[in-house]
Amino acid sequence: QVQLVESGGGLVQAGGSLRLSCAASGRTFSSVAMGWFRQAPGKEREFVAAISWSGGSTFYADSVKGRFTISRDNAKNTVYLQMNSLKPEDTAVYSCAGGVIVTASPLDYDSWGQGTQVTVSS
Repeated sequence: QVQLVESGGGLVQAGGSLRLSCAASGRTFSSVAMGWFRQAPGKEREFVAAISWSGGSTFYADSVKGRFTISRDNAKNTVYLQMNSLKPEDTAVYSCAGGVIVTASPLDYDSWGQGTQVTVSS
């Protein structure tokens, strides 16, 4: 497994931007597919975006496509989620996860961070 720590969450007005970071340690980060998920109060965990180990393949939920960008820097063992044009419905705890393949299913990820709160005010 890989140990993951998220940062960068906070309070932002609708239309604003935030960049989340997820720092990894442990298992060789460059061989791990990474994903971002979110969970709002009273709702199930929702897939946001995923990226392959090389960064050459990315995958987004329809709800964030065109607004969010996932990227990674294997030299820094870090994956990022740039979030633009934020909406109140983006409010949730955002967690990064590490796995073997690029997938939207949380069941395919075996390492999880604690999460970081993102709140978008209207």
